[in-house]
Amino acid sequence: MNSNKKPNPFVAIACGGTGGHLFPGLAVAGQLKQRGCDVALLISPKDVDQQAVKAAAGMEVYTLPAVGLQNGNYFAFGISFVKSLLAARRIFRRRKPDAVLAMGGFTSAPPIFAGKGAGARTFLHESNTIPGRANRLLARFVDEAFVGFPETASRLKAGKVTTTGTPVRPGFLPLDQGGRELAAMKLGLPAGRPTILVVGGSQGASGVNAMVISALPLLAGKGWQWLHLTGAHDFEKVKAAYAGLGLTAVVKPFLAEMDWALGVATAAVSRAGASSLAEMAALRLPSLLVPYPAAADNHQFFNARIYALSGAARLLEQKDSTPEKVAAILAELVENGTVRAKMDAALELWHMPQSAEQIATSILRCSFQATELPGKGSGAGAALAKNLSAARR
Repeated sequence: MNSNKKPNPFVAIACGGTGGHLFPGLAVAGQLKQRGCDVALLISPKDVDQQAVKAAAGMEVYTLPAVGLQNGNYFAFGISFVKSLLAARRIFRRRKPDAVLAMGGFTSAPPIFAGKGAGARTFLHESNTIPGRANRLLARFVDEAFVGFPETASRLKAGKVTTTGTPVRPGFLPLDQGGRELAAMKLGLPAGRPTILVVGGSQGASGVNAMVISALPLLAGKGWQWLHLTGAHDFEKVKAAYAGLGLTAVVKPFLAEMDWALGVATAAVSRAGASSLAEMAALRLPSLLVPYPAAADNHQFFNARIYALSGAARLLEQKDSTPEKVAAILAELVENGTVRAKMDAALELWHMPQSAEQIATSILRCSFQATELPGKGSGAGAALAKNLSAARR
């Protein structure tokens, strides 16, 4: 055995709290693993984190005792911050990271500060147009910030900001006819029928559920079928609404296999988290976006507005919704071939398939001052800015 063998680069990724932070983080982690890095995921105790990381093969996973700042819980937030900082320091004393990447949210700050204390290079990724509080705080301390939207760069006080798009997990690709039929079968849906996906996310499903239920009587004669992800609280109510109208529907509280769901759908009704938008762009899925009105700094509205202005989606605020508006927009997205073609072209401009690769390459280049690294990024951010500029003219 060669005891002088150089250890693999070690990168820690703080990506817990919501799927919008976690799934892009996992995509970057996969790229780092392909480049021979050891990767540690630092997540929160929330169930979405604990379930999602079960698929993170070959990576270390650490749960930080972090809680989000909400409803005036300043004391609990402060205590959890200190405990998370101490936990991150203990982890990094056992093995010093070469780099720490934060994906935003309440798990981000302690690992970044612990990483800087350990001498690591530090990075963050902001997927939304309006940066979250954690990333606004951290931007001035990191070596480089990556952003999902070109408009975000000027809103972060970082020394270096690079537009990369938002990473999407492998497997989120448009399906051919056979793939769609297989996905429909796995989900328990008949193949070959227009399928509407309804998903409100972990926090804001109730408003979307109510909107769609109110429009169902106007759409009952369309011959469509539905895949409706209700969240935890509205499952029985939503299931009863479809049954009462005799509609073909698969209704679930949650679904892990979102690649199947997006792949089989003809159109979607969705909140406007940046990770969800990136996944819909990857699969060229036309959507009606309903921003979560309670999202911090109303960031989902600004995400949705940029997509809508580029022609990649339709935007309808929850306060402006009526059954008639919802029904009319969905009919257009499903049945108007011209609209679908234009939206497909606009979604293609938003899809940055090299995003995770570009972030991984930048982290390694900065951390090791290397000039030649495997799998170098392809300038996804520059392509995104050029594409969108052309689309808006």
